[in-house]
Amino acid sequence: MYTTLSVLIDESGIATVSIDLPGRPMNVFTPELTAELGAAVAELKADDRVKGIVITSGKPSSFVAGADIKDLVTAFDRGVTLADAYQLSQSLSSVLRRLETCGKPVAAAITGVALGGGLELALACHHRVLADHPKAVVGLPEVKIGLLPGAGGTQRLARLLGIATAAKFITDGNNAAPAEALKLGLVHELAAPAAVIDRAREWARGSAAEASAPWDRKGFRMPGGSSLTSPSVAQTFAIGTALVTRASSRNYPAPGEILSALYEGASLPFDTALKVESKHFARLLTGPVARNLMRTLFVHKGELDKLSRRPPDVAPSRFTHVGVLGAGMMGAGIAYVAALAGVRVTLIDATRAQAERGKAYSEKLLARDVERSRRTAEDAARVLALIQPTEDYAPLADCELVIEAVFEDRDVKAEVTRRALAVLPKGSTFASNTSTLPITGLAKNSPRPGQFIGLHFFSPVERMPLVEIILGKSTTPATLAVALDFVGLLRKTPIVVNDSRGFFTSRVFGSYCHEGQAMLAEGVDPALIENAGKQAGMPVGPLAVSDEVSLELQYKAARQAEADLGKAFEPPVSWPVLRHFVEDLKRLGRKSGGGFYDYPANIGKGPGAEAKRLWPSLASEYPRAAEQPSVEEVKQRLLYIQALESARCFEEGVVTTAAEADIGSILGIGFPAWTGGTLSFIDTIGVARFVADCALLARRHGKRFRVPKGLKARAAQGMPFHAVPARDSAA
Repeated sequence: MYTTLSVLIDESGIATVSIDLPGRPMNVFTPELTAELGAAVAELKADDRVKGIVITSGKPSSFVAGADIKDLVTAFDRGVTLADAYQLSQSLSSVLRRLETCGKPVAAAITGVALGGGLELALACHHRVLADHPKAVVGLPEVKIGLLPGAGGTQRLARLLGIATAAKFITDGNNAAPAEALKLGLVHELAAPAAVIDRAREWARGSAAEASAPWDRKGFRMPGGSSLTSPSVAQTFAIGTALVTRASSRNYPAPGEILSALYEGASLPFDTALKVESKHFARLLTGPVARNLMRTLFVHKGELDKLSRRPPDVAPSRFTHVGVLGAGMMGAGIAYVAALAGVRVTLIDATRAQAERGKAYSEKLLARDVERSRRTAEDAARVLALIQPTEDYAPLADCELVIEAVFEDRDVKAEVTRRALAVLPKGSTFASNTSTLPITGLAKNSPRPGQFIGLHFFSPVERMPLVEIILGKSTTPATLAVALDFVGLLRKTPIVVNDSRGFFTSRVFGSYCHEGQAMLAEGVDPALIENAGKQAGMPVGPLAVSDEVSLELQYKAARQAEADLGKAFEPPVSWPVLRHFVEDLKRLGRKSGGGFYDYPANIGKGPGAEAKRLWPSLASEYPRAAEQPSVEEVKQRLLYIQALESARCFEEGVVTTAAEADIGSILGIGFPAWTGGTLSFIDTIGVARFVADCALLARRHGKRFRVPKGLKARAAQGMPFHAVPARDSAA
């Protein structure tokens, strides 16, 4: 009768509804499941044989993992209206409400992951039993994709946990493991995975008197109070609104809509509150931010994580031993994540002592994990034992892959490459972790350039989720497959780009730094530059991040480009500032104790620690102009220059898909996630408007804002970077 679920009624009258979407590894709410669940509820309510109901899953590792985001992501582009989106929310919300008020005790047997709509389904049940297993997490993560729980999650959680706890749980969007879920009151009991369904049935058999939710019982009072004038509730909204505004800079509407739904629903009858929630859900679903977050960070990231760029006709790679050349911060980080993945690592530096210092980095990270109970001492020792520090290249003789991570100096890289290739097996792959030097040029140091590739990790390696894979002109598909397999083993997200000076991420990141420095030279207040960058959604301002990566490094990269390109070299717009700081002021960035900022010796070191501060002499070195631009003008310049550089990279074939440009810009350089990434940002603004804005910026600030021919053609043709589904009014 049903295709997405099954119903079995036992001799005691307990109906077990088992959700099992065919052809899917995890259950998600689809229109078919929502309709069939509604039909099953009506059927069981009318059946006098049924004394209780258990909702569970036919998939052992998951209960329900939420909505079908691949359907929701197209809503904005299809022109789904507020009314359509409201009905979409109400379609599931009303089914869950009918389940909750069916007059029979309903228990949720949560066998695995219950997220979003899955937890909302469980919350609509009168009793919840959760598998006591580390992977059986529950949560309402909708805020992370620009939405809010749209099937009663905000209203049930507020009435279950109190407004303050519910507000934090929903706006954080984090998952709760079984013990935490029990402590919070999200579930009533834990059980061994094999016993979850039996425990739920047992409760349903003896709980006819509990066939209603607490909020449907006479005299119910919300924990902590529901009066909007009560001190605790008023404080929650006053402080919560301030925190949300500070954290999001008003770029992310979901947290504010969540607080509004909680605020408005707190003093309303429950059924009216559910309708209020649906209205707020509709506003978010029909806006571009939710589309951008879902499309880039769920759909496209999911595809890249599955190695969608991998050549299909190449056998899978197996890694037992990799070499890492250079035990500095990057090399040490690469060695650490490889060892975490269970791979033996030979970590090489000029001296044994330097290599040992590189291994000590892993030791420090592992010790911290042990201290915080994230892993056992035995597990930490096992991982650390996989890293072998040395100055000797001979152990590389059986490596499947070697990654060079030495200084951005072509001669140094050439030397270590030759030494490694002298002992490497002929079938091995050699990768360079360069961030700026073209791979094709570096591959000239190898007798096998087809097996040479770029693997650009980001710092700190253990925390940054992206790896930029760079194809040289001779790199073979088999070598690309090896690189992708290794990145997949590390559980990082790969993008594949073609060779270019600075590749994709460094070029786009450089444009952000250069623009900030150019504004400084123009007399724009440095505090305005920095704060505008952060308000736009960048992790830090352009001057601060320039200090972090080192002004000297940027200076040397420009000098190297000048040496390589000769008369064709065009200095970056920041060149006068860079040269002045490095050559005249000797302020090289944070590593030298000062750049655009001063760095106190006790910065960030416990009690009495001082914060970094803008160098006071900036005011005399670059006097502030009498007329300052608005925050919006500065934000526009900082975001537009990065998006424009991305469009150039796309047109030049450096990056070949809009999805990879978007993922690379967000995960690699911190471009604001609310935009969906650099090319998604152009689409959201509208290509024609973006081109027109750039023309105005070019007249005001220079040729770096001139639009390439391909982008002009897109504007004329009305062609966005991302395909747009046909518009309709159906949700």
